[in-house]
Amino acid sequence: MKKGYIPRIADKVLERMLHTTGAVLITGPKGCGKSTTGACQCGTEYRLQDPENVSLRMLASTKPSELFKEKKPIMLDEWGEVPSLWDSVRNEVDLSDTMGEFILTGSSVPKEDGFSHSGVDRIAPMRMYTMSLFESGDSDGSVSLKALFDGDHDIAGRSDLTISDIAFLTIRGGWPRSVRIDREYAQDVVMNYYNATIGIDVFKVDGKKKNIEAIDRLMRSYARNLSTMASMKSIIQDVISSDKLVSQTTVEDYLDSLNRLFIIEDVPAWSHNVRSKTVIRTTPKRHFVDPSLAAVSLNMNAERLMSDMKTFGFFFESLCVRDLRVYSDLLKGKVRHYHDSNDLEVDIIVELRDGRWGAIEVKMGASDVPEAEENLIKLRDLVVEGGGNEPSFMMVLISTGYVSVTDKGVLVVPIGCLGP
Repeated sequence: MKKGYIPRIADKVLERMLHTTGAVLITGPKGCGKSTTGACQCGTEYRLQDPENVSLRMLASTKPSELFKEKKPIMLDEWGEVPSLWDSVRNEVDLSDTMGEFILTGSSVPKEDGFSHSGVDRIAPMRMYTMSLFESGDSDGSVSLKALFDGDHDIAGRSDLTISDIAFLTIRGGWPRSVRIDREYAQDVVMNYYNATIGIDVFKVDGKKKNIEAIDRLMRSYARNLSTMASMKSIIQDVISSDKLVSQTTVEDYLDSLNRLFIIEDVPAWSHNVRSKTVIRTTPKRHFVDPSLAAVSLNMNAERLMSDMKTFGFFFESLCVRDLRVYSDLLKGKVRHYHDSNDLEVDIIVELRDGRWGAIEVKMGASDVPEAEENLIKLRDLVVEGGGNEPSFMMVLISTGYVSVTDKGVLVVPIGCLGP
């Protein structure tokens, strides 16, 4: 373990995957900790993005077998700098038939030149996110997501976080650098990241010239629609209406770049796959990989966020989505949302590979619990009546306060008590 390293849930995910596949590809946004996490479990580390290490990149592109002689696992950090490494790693794994030989990291999806094979059954993908509140030490983790899925609903606890704390944690984000820095400078770290993303990284992802102002407008439009099912058409129209020189095709290209940089992270719709006449709406909910990006794009600090509680509610939902993505990864689960033609909506569905699922409504305060409870029970009944399984749990995730259970069995959990 490297000095000063804050343990991550991804450590356990990576350790498990290295026992089941020859190579692991860790992807995620720049600055979320991929390289440091990979370095903690590798035997040899090559940082291919180092601008001064030209000779390393030349060797990697001409004779990668020389690199592969060192102690395993070998980490190829930002392997996309030498795209031909993909096929080289795949071939090496093929020949050796040994588990845990390589760790590849990447902060963007590279262009499809330089490698020819998908890597299926050779290189397994692992998605990494920014830090959850449990990882940053802001949640005590007294309510375990795994335990809830295992049927342990005997929960108790209290979060010491205040609304002001939640606002700060939202604008600070889960970036390792912003977590470590003094509170007064934390959002500056996010702002620097944001400026580098729209000014440098979006250009570098495909080498095409881009309109920085239009990308900034796109980010702001996404932020204004955070945690909603806004259509992509409306977001694109929002951008081009401010600048007639920007076309729909251009904005679509920018969206593709943000997706390839893992900046945008929409939540897909969930279908319970049972017999029902109810039509499921399939539009995803709009999210960034971390809610702090929405805050800086709209130039909102914690105080300004608290002055607009409606917006704060959308941001808080995005914070909860981020944490649940991290926690569910350890369970090989996926985060979804539910919305049907009868306008029944449940904010978050966590579904495991074995079919177990949990339903979660996100509310800022305990006063909204009754409405949330009603939605959760309606969804449970709809699924059961259609021939599906009951949820492993129903939860209202709130910002502050006490852990409790309603008379109808719905769990009420502050985000500062939730953990893996």
